[in-house]
Amino acid sequence: MFKLSINGTQHDVDVEEDTPVLWVLRDVLGMTGTKFGCGIAQCGACTVHLDGTPVRSCQLAVGDVGDMAITTIEGIGATPAGAKVQKAWMELQVAQCGYCQSGQVMAAAALLAQTPTPSDADIDAALAGNICRCGTYVRIREGVKHAAALT
Repeated sequence: MFKLSINGTQHDVDVEEDTPVLWVLRDVLGMTGTKFGCGIAQCGACTVHLDGTPVRSCQLAVGDVGDMAITTIEGIGATPAGAKVQKAWMELQVAQCGYCQSGQVMAAAALLAQTPTPSDADIDAALAGNICRCGTYVRIREGVKHAAALT
């Protein structure tokens, strides 16, 4: 049995310690906003925050979480940076198919929490591990810039 803090709420989950957090979120807790993409931490669709740091939940074992707080796309809007990113994404209609967008939003929110006014290079570096098959990288970069400009 593991106790997980997810989006500020405690959850008890009865899974094996090597169960990926992604499957705990999606299959055990029904939080389907975090997406399964490649399953090998290469595409970023499964990105969540672990104590504010973006991590790939498909490769993060529940036994490695400990007391660290998990934030998912369902909870990122409660953070100042996450709220700005979500607002910018809606105002600019950044998403195309949307499949990668939860991971993109999580990466962008982590960037803005650390670097409130990022350069293009900062944005490119922070989101380099998040793949968008629709190729909306220009819109994503504009979304991050727009979020950074929001007060």
